[in-house]
Amino acid sequence: MPRMLTGEFTGTMALTEPHAGSSLADIKTTAVKQDDGSYRVKGSKIYISGGDHELSDNIVHLVLAKVPGGPGGVKGISLFAVPKYRLNEDASVGERNDVHLTGLIHKLGYRGTTSTALSFGDEGECYGYLIGEEHFGLRYMFKMMNEARIAVGFGASMVGYRGYQYSLDYAKDRTQGRIAPNNKPEDAATAIINHGDVKRMLLAQKAYSEGGISLCLYGSNLIDRINTCEDETLKNELTELLDLLTPVLKAWPSEYGPKANDLGIQVLGGAGYTREYQAEQFWRDNRLNPIHEGTNGVQALDLSFRKLWQKGGLGIQILKREITQDLESITTPESAQLAGKLMPYMGHLHEVLVHLSKVLQTEEAVTLTGNAQALMNIFASIVLSWIWIRQASKAEQLLSTTQDAEQQNFYKGKIQAAKYFIDWELPLVKRDIELLTNTNSVCTDMQTEWF
Repeated sequence: MPRMLTGEFTGTMALTEPHAGSSLADIKTTAVKQDDGSYRVKGSKIYISGGDHELSDNIVHLVLAKVPGGPGGVKGISLFAVPKYRLNEDASVGERNDVHLTGLIHKLGYRGTTSTALSFGDEGECYGYLIGEEHFGLRYMFKMMNEARIAVGFGASMVGYRGYQYSLDYAKDRTQGRIAPNNKPEDAATAIINHGDVKRMLLAQKAYSEGGISLCLYGSNLIDRINTCEDETLKNELTELLDLLTPVLKAWPSEYGPKANDLGIQVLGGAGYTREYQAEQFWRDNRLNPIHEGTNGVQALDLSFRKLWQKGGLGIQILKREITQDLESITTPESAQLAGKLMPYMGHLHEVLVHLSKVLQTEEAVTLTGNAQALMNIFASIVLSWIWIRQASKAEQLLSTTQDAEQQNFYKGKIQAAKYFIDWELPLVKRDIELLTNTNSVCTDMQTEWF
């Protein structure tokens, strides 16, 4: 661990197998205990980021495997540290472990990190070391996985933000067309940032990327509050709130970060579709984020079937309390107006959850497997609206305290982005509200043969 913290050793999370991605219950990698307390690991893993390279003295793979004779499904999964090189008695790097690179995966983007296929135990000499107790591996892995999900959301927001800044600079510099009243042929061409539709695309990028950054900062702050909280009741409440928000922290930024990058390409026009400009690379790099660390579909299912209901819905109760406290404390007029627009959707969410609580007790519960994304859309849009109102309220307060033009422009931009999100993005969930309240079954009723 000390050498992983210094970067001398690097690490991986080795979960996915060629036949089993999100369905970890179906993994086939095994670990057999030896007399000395170590295990011999055998199996294959795929899509392992940083699975092999020469950039560090050692690579420590955290491998999910099943110990023979254990429970079936996920309850039989254990977690093992499997180093690329075994350590000598004095902790120095020793001989090569029985871990082999079997393939490099050629990716759409994110090419600064290798993606690998690994084989463990081909020669029967792959030493693995149990972490914690047998059969609790998934619980341990999710301690890292949930933190990684926040990191994925952060990364997606930041790549989205980089694309936004890139297309913003281009739009300020690129001249094309004219705007009334200066629209005569002899008038000078205007920068494309002055065109209304370009403003729309830039404003959407700003709302998506800065909203995602603020959301993930809130999630990271929750972790800090949990770690420093001395009040056990409050600590438990904050933990439940973080658990509820984790699917959103991962899924919303990783859906809307690439959407921001897509709009960035569009702002550049034909230039955006070429490799001479970086806009296309931002999209390629970001497109992984809706997929890894639990696909966004898995996040929607986790939210819909588990997180909203666990511990008697404690998480949603705490979230409502947090949102209500923030909205009721607003003293600035524009932010108060935005809060007024959000409140009806809080009521709609409550009605949807009451309806779904009944549906989940019937045979119609299966419809939520096809409609989970609709619930994620409603929930995440409300959360992001709240996050934007928090920013707008603070910006409005600070706007009156400064005469600095640059700071004023920054605060005005925040308020305008909040207005965009509440006016343009939040109303889109009306479709999802209708689908869920009517228990729409179009997706689940579709038959394989009809495709």
